[in-house]
Amino acid sequence: MTAPFDPRPPTEHQFLLDGRPVPFTEGQTILQAARAAGLYIPSLCWDPRFAPHGSCKLCVVKAAGRHVSACATQAREGWEVESSTPEINDMRRGLLQMLFVSGEHFCPGCEKSGHCQLQALGYEFEMLGPRFPHFHPQRPVDASHPELVLDLTRCVLCELCVRASREVDHTDVFGVEGRGIHKRLVVNAPSGQLADTPIAATDLAARICPVGAILPKGRGFAVPIGERPYDRATIRAPIPGEEDTP
Repeated sequence: MTAPFDPRPPTEHQFLLDGRPVPFTEGQTILQAARAAGLYIPSLCWDPRFAPHGSCKLCVVKAAGRHVSACATQAREGWEVESSTPEINDMRRGLLQMLFVSGEHFCPGCEKSGHCQLQALGYEFEMLGPRFPHFHPQRPVDASHPELVLDLTRCVLCELCVRASREVDHTDVFGVEGRGIHKRLVVNAPSGQLADTPIAATDLAARICPVGAILPKGRGFAVPIGERPYDRATIRAPIPGEEDTP
């Protein structure tokens, strides 16, 4: 049975984020409310088009005395939420350092440089060194597709491409298998090759990758280094409409 239409606007509540009031409506997460208010909480795996995923943990905040993922935690009236503190930013820096060593992220040699959210977050949180030993994983590079290349050495397992291909493109091109250090992105084709899937360069799954794992062919350096979104602005204030464009 459908609930009767209520013409009244949703009741607005408020919490504090680093001492600043943030309005929210019932059901909004801390991250949703903060972004709507123009306040930045970092994330690699969150996208407003999909349900919260909580895999990257970069949106960690302290709310009600405990550390939670801002993307998956509903805001509560009167909460005092801490985000930009030395303790939390140091945790984020550590998470970024782990992501950098878990794959091959050599920014000067990557076409995504200047568009890459992982790189931009490294700058934002002043990540000066790797801190942990490099894994140097042996993962394949799939150049079989006429329009796209898939470099799994750069994948951070945010699963944005998985959700985009399933929920927006309706192609189910990507999936994930394994657990722990054996978890990996897979292509849903008998051959395991992108060429044997219906993916196109215009699909959201091909454009949503926050790092350099999925890139278009034939467009290398179409936008020169120095003129890319994160060359001109920090990730807190990206160029509108360009932050997810390869």
